[in-house]
Amino acid sequence: VQLQASGGGLVQAGGSLRLSCAASGGTFSRYALGWFRQAPGKEREFIATLNWRTNIILVADSVEGRFTISRDNAENTGYLQMTTLKPEDTAVYYCAAATSGYSSRFWDSYDYWGQGTQVTVSS
Repeated sequence: VQLQASGGGLVQAGGSLRLSCAASGGTFSRYALGWFRQAPGKEREFIATLNWRTNIILVADSVEGRFTISRDNAENTGYLQMTTLKPEDTAVYYCAAATSGYSSRFWDSYDYWGQGTQVTVSS
């Protein structure tokens, strides 16, 4: 399975971005989709995850109400809609897929990772 994250960029505080995660080579519709981020000097941080079967969504408190995770199984693509961006959201964002199909906040539950896309929010 290969994941390709895209959609990052430079945006002013208060702005919005939509990240995409295109999957190929596997049964994406059966995998749990996760988004994580990592800022310089910090540990990888869970952002959101979406269970493939139940569509149960878990979202980190730090982005609750601002970020929305979704997926289009027909297009083998996952999304992270980010609104009301803050400078502290600046990080490399990674998408990931868990072949178990179950949502998890823990990065080691995920089997496949995209290469990351940089999001920079200016104040």
